[in-house]
Amino acid sequence: MSGEPAEAALGWRAPEVQSELPELQLLVSEVEVARVTPLTGDSPADIGLRLRELSSRVRGARAIGMRGEAIPSAYRVFYRHIGLDPDVERTPIEAAVLERMVRGAFPTGGLLADVLLIALLDTSVAVWALDSETVDGPLGIRTSNDGEPLGSAVDAIALPAGRLVVADSSAALAVLFGELAAGHAPGPRTRRLTLFAVQVAGVPRLYAEEALWSCATALEYR
Repeated sequence: MSGEPAEAALGWRAPEVQSELPELQLLVSEVEVARVTPLTGDSPADIGLRLRELSSRVRGARAIGMRGEAIPSAYRVFYRHIGLDPDVERTPIEAAVLERMVRGAFPTGGLLADVLLIALLDTSVAVWALDSETVDGPLGIRTSNDGEPLGSAVDAIALPAGRLVVADSSAALAVLFGELAAGHAPGPRTRRLTLFAVQVAGVPRLYAEEALWSCATALEYR
C-alpha cells in the first residue's frame, strides 16, 4: 500500500452490536467530489487505465488462492458468524474477482463504481457511498426493527427484525454488506459523498482507512 491514509471517523454502534460483535467497526469519511465527470458517467482516462491494469494483474491463480489470504478469510469468518454463507452470498472481494474470471476483465460501471472497485481490489476492503445530502447525522451500525423500511422512500422495502444495518439518526440506509436504500445512493451530479467501510476481526484498521483514502483521492482529483 502507498500514500498516507486519510483520517476516518468511527461510526457509532448500538449496545447490542457492541456486546455481541465487539470487533465490528464502521469507518466513515466525507468527500467533496471535484471530478467534472458525472459520478455515473464513463470513467476518465486515468481511472479506466487503472482498472485495465488490475484486470491484467488479477488472474485465475489469485481467484483460486484468495480464500487463504488474511483479509478475504477474515470477512468469510465474519459472514459465517452472522449467519451468512460466504459461498452463497459472496464477500465483496470474492464477488469482484469471480466476475473478472467470468467476463475476462473487470467491467466498468461508471466513475464512482470504478473508483469503489479499484479500492476494493487494492485492499480487499469494500467501500460504499451515500449521497451526503440524504444522510441525517452520524452513521453507525444497529439491528433493524421488524417491518422497518430500508431508507426513507415511500416504496422502501421492509426489513425483518434483527438484520445488521448501517443507519443514521432517522433511518436504516444500507444492509450491512448489502444493498443501499433507494433514494440514498449518489446520483450523476452528487457533489458530496459519505463513504463507509466495514472492519471486522482480522482486518487491520489501516486497510480500511487505505480503501477510504483511495476513493477520496480519486474523487477529489482535479
